[in-house]
Amino acid sequence: MRILLAILSLAAILSFKFPAGNNTYMWPQNVKPPKADHNPYPRIMHGDTVTDNYYWMIDYFKKGGDSTKVVNYLKAENEYLDTMMSGTKDFQGKLFSEMKSRIKEKDETVPVFKNGYYYYTRTENGKQYFKYCRKKGMLSAKEEILLDIDEMAKGHPYYSAGGFNISEDNKLLAYGVDTISRRQYVIHIKNLQTGEIYNEPITNTSGGSIWANDNETLFYTSKNPVSLLSEKIKRHKLHTNSQQDVVVYDEKDKSNYIGVGKSKSNKFIFIYSGATMSSETRYIDAGQPTAAFKVFQPRMKNVLYNITPLDNKFLIVTNWNAKNFRLMECPFDKTDSAHWKEVIPHSTDVLLSGIEEFKNFLVITERKNGLIQLRIRSLVNKQENYLDFGEAAYLANVGANPEYNTTTLRYNYTSLTTPQSVYDYNMTTKQKKLMKQQEVLGEYSATNYVTETLYGTATDGTKIPVSIVYKKGYKKDGSFPLLLYGYGSYGASMDATFNSTRLSLLNRGFAYAIAHIRGGQEMGRLWYESGKMMNKKNTFTDFIDCGKFLIEQKFTGKEHLYAQGGSAGGLLMGAVVNMAPDLWHGIIAQVPFVDVVNTMLDESIPLTTNEFDEWGNPKNKDAYLYMKSYSPYENIARKSYPNMLVTTGLHDSQVQYFEPAKWVAKLREMKTDNNVLLLHTNMEYGHGGASGRFDYLKDVALNFAFLFALEGIQS
Repeated sequence: MRILLAILSLAAILSFKFPAGNNTYMWPQNVKPPKADHNPYPRIMHGDTVTDNYYWMIDYFKKGGDSTKVVNYLKAENEYLDTMMSGTKDFQGKLFSEMKSRIKEKDETVPVFKNGYYYYTRTENGKQYFKYCRKKGMLSAKEEILLDIDEMAKGHPYYSAGGFNISEDNKLLAYGVDTISRRQYVIHIKNLQTGEIYNEPITNTSGGSIWANDNETLFYTSKNPVSLLSEKIKRHKLHTNSQQDVVVYDEKDKSNYIGVGKSKSNKFIFIYSGATMSSETRYIDAGQPTAAFKVFQPRMKNVLYNITPLDNKFLIVTNWNAKNFRLMECPFDKTDSAHWKEVIPHSTDVLLSGIEEFKNFLVITERKNGLIQLRIRSLVNKQENYLDFGEAAYLANVGANPEYNTTTLRYNYTSLTTPQSVYDYNMTTKQKKLMKQQEVLGEYSATNYVTETLYGTATDGTKIPVSIVYKKGYKKDGSFPLLLYGYGSYGASMDATFNSTRLSLLNRGFAYAIAHIRGGQEMGRLWYESGKMMNKKNTFTDFIDCGKFLIEQKFTGKEHLYAQGGSAGGLLMGAVVNMAPDLWHGIIAQVPFVDVVNTMLDESIPLTTNEFDEWGNPKNKDAYLYMKSYSPYENIARKSYPNMLVTTGLHDSQVQYFEPAKWVAKLREMKTDNNVLLLHTNMEYGHGGASGRFDYLKDVALNFAFLFALEGIQS
């Protein structure tokens, strides 16, 4: 048996497709790219005048005028891309089929037990969406299909359904639907006994909702229909017109996000309001839906807090006098900070990320040395233990645990080589059970791939973690290609996770690396604060230094180094091509946030006011000048740029299409090289791309085909 396994392993290595080198893709010649019209628009701020020749791309949609001109420009860019990539069309089709073939089409999620029912979703062969189902009492019971999203999505280019919320008597289902891809959901209510969907749609919502314990009252987050800001929490009474819904909370601070939730114990309903640096919570008894919400602790400057009720007290996770957060508690009847008592103190090297409550246990999520730790504490005897994950780089997180009175913890686990896995852990016996691991069809074996965690050195001496994966046979002689991914904003940590589509890259000789740069939160709260506001440039220089480090370590060379990032990671791409254009052979910038100053000056754009504490408010001169010094659109110069593929979505509400469109137009005007610059606008989707579980693979195939064309890999 060992001999057979060795032979199979050797065969897998020998089938490795090394870089093709001189097999260069022949880009079509004498094809002229689109040229956008100039229409100078002056921006005068703090005595500084900047002329924007492409501001008209914003103007058409925002002012409700004729959008034909800008749509035609976007279509012309799409046609140019199709022409330039025409030689890869068959290859893209092959890549799509290859990636799709790894997906188990007929599948279902691990059932989650809640209030007498097992809930799960399942998918069918050839279907893009899923069915939301439940079984009463036991898994052998008859299946009840609550929503057939495959049927509901018919006729819609985009269809997103979520926020599934079952009433306490198990008779009603509230859910949200977005058919435009602007995260602007309509909530519907379905009677699960009769199958009737009530004719009382609730428009302009975030999609999620919460039932009160009377099974008749629904709380939800209402959005401004123009700015898409979450502005109000409303109360809906069953069988009434939503126009009559009562506003129970109206957020006046436009920098705050708001939402509504319910405790696992079903005792409380909460309204959360939070910005980047401060928050506030209100609450009521879930059995008294018409009661006035009480403030838990009035918002304090630079203080964030989240509350979790146990049977007899509240727990509070907060950064109050604790940069990496600490755990505190208070009585139900004395909730202001004067009565908070410390439970777990602050640590300078451990970030306390959150807690999950059970009747007799508490699960604390921590982050140390860049890795997630799950700490189990008994509320009965105060004994503690940590889960052991057994790998050097991974992502572990608490899964769906809706039951309060249970000894079982559901958690998720993955790494660069381990597919998504779901475990149940008995907190009493300390035994874990693998419930399901993502099945990768074909011949995938984790033993054929190598992962490493490295540390590059930033300009200021800071050590930056880099996670990397490649297939055995990859040579560290500077001749192999490498794709470096980065994000670095909002304190979002980019952990090492598995993705079956990535195998199409690794199997053709690429390494894939993640730069855990400042602006994320991998190394604690200070890691985030060192990469935001007036420290934002650390994010960009960290990424550049990671690229240089990988070259120094002979993982790749400049002619084989590629970079990718999306949204705020697209800002990263825009900044690094301005700052170090000769370091990269190619760049993929997805829905890139590249017009920072203009966007942050326009408070009618969704998310602008919410993010003043992330980027700064350019109405303040210091913030304006600092943003201007790194904003990709502002800093395009007459020089050579690397090959670039830029993607966007016409209906994107987070980074609107005109940012990447303007950026590409200005790059075309200014760049002095003959490298490829392509813009792809998806005319039907928004920020997250396609909604179907297969359609998004077409975008991945395009991205990979672009990289392979630059590297001379054509099969």
